[in-house]
Amino acid sequence: MPVSIEEKFIKESSEKAFDASHREIIHANIDKYQQAFDKSKTRFLNLENSKRKAHLIKWHVMENLDRHLLEFEANFTRRGGQVIWANTAEEARLAIGKIISEKKAKKIIKSKSMATEEIRLNAFLENNKIEVLESDLGEYIVQLLGQDPYHMVTPAMHLSLTDIAQLFNEKFGTPLDATAEDLTQKAREILRDKYLKADIGITGANFIISGTGAVAITENEGNARLTTSFPKTHIAVVGIEKVLPSLQDLDLFWPLLASHGTGQALTSYNSIITGPKQFNEVDGPEEMYVILLDNGRTNLLAKKEQRQGLYCIRCGACLNVCPIFQNIGGHTYHTDYTGPIGSLISPHTAGMKEFKHLSFASTVCGKCSEICPVNIDISKLLLVNRKEAVEQNLTDATEKRTWKWFSKATSDRKWLDFFGGGIKNFFLRKFFKKSWGAHRELPPIADKSFSKQWKEQKKKEG
Repeated sequence: MPVSIEEKFIKESSEKAFDASHREIIHANIDKYQQAFDKSKTRFLNLENSKRKAHLIKWHVMENLDRHLLEFEANFTRRGGQVIWANTAEEARLAIGKIISEKKAKKIIKSKSMATEEIRLNAFLENNKIEVLESDLGEYIVQLLGQDPYHMVTPAMHLSLTDIAQLFNEKFGTPLDATAEDLTQKAREILRDKYLKADIGITGANFIISGTGAVAITENEGNARLTTSFPKTHIAVVGIEKVLPSLQDLDLFWPLLASHGTGQALTSYNSIITGPKQFNEVDGPEEMYVILLDNGRTNLLAKKEQRQGLYCIRCGACLNVCPIFQNIGGHTYHTDYTGPIGSLISPHTAGMKEFKHLSFASTVCGKCSEICPVNIDISKLLLVNRKEAVEQNLTDATEKRTWKWFSKATSDRKWLDFFGGGIKNFFLRKFFKKSWGAHRELPPIADKSFSKQWKEQKKKEG
């Protein structure tokens, strides 16, 4: 019998939560992030005001998304760029495949992009005998391992320096005791030549600007800038929600993204690309394409409340503060977007039936809502998702019966008091022993309910 995504999630998360070495690596990396973020947020004169402003801008964009996308297309094509609309991942892959075929391209260099992960671009290219290489160091490492990114900002967060040194030793013969600087230098040596030989460069985009038809990319390694400059053709794969109205908005969104994503005041390299190379420019691609990707986003846009999930700027901050993500890691989710924000959007973009369980895999502690740089109320919206899953009749029969009897019992004090604590504890141990997992025991219920104890106390006093 095929195993469902939910069953895989429960099994793998149960194992990963008690993996001591994994927890040590993740907590160490998140601690470093937290220290950097605590420092970077003090640079804002009024962080809460900045977050409210960002929220309002994204609200305006989503309420007028069709107009902004058409405006972006008009401005981008005016400077010689080409826009391709892709309703699905398959349409995006076929469009890229067509460009590659027309250019007779054999070598592709990529910079970090969650949108290309979403459409499974690497597997598609490899199946078509096209060489594709990730140029972001973290993405390059997980590509060598044959893994998906662990985290939307830091793809190799789950690996220690020892793990990476061993990988490079096996692949390139570097010493097992190589330092981080040595490993970075080795990767740089390998990748540098690939930029020069690549036929096509493929990137994502952090934002697209409708008012000027520009693509904005922010990064720390310079690899995206090389990916967009050396190859003759540049393809940017961008989710339709990435729109900002004007270039002035980057003055707000770039610092918010940098501080919440990596704890920086501003990332090292920030590029604004308005199309292919013009007649008076000395570098840049001869042709540039922007693929505007839907792939379920309009399903989320149709939701009056959950459409807030489209405000997300992919900073990953909610993952870093989430107690669930910190314990079970990124790979257990089996989605492209993990953590709280992934649990919010995946049921709508990838299917409520397959991914409803993610909305329940949350403590609803509110840390994700508190840290979000665009004030998405993730905790509340996860509850809305849960309600929707129940309304769509996606809960199993056992769960329905359990809640039916629970509701009946708790709605009438006589029912609650009818059975003593001993009988209640028997039923809990008999039928719900595994409800808290194999490593915890359900707390015992008192022999007498609070109501009975209160009445007895009143009798004594009276």
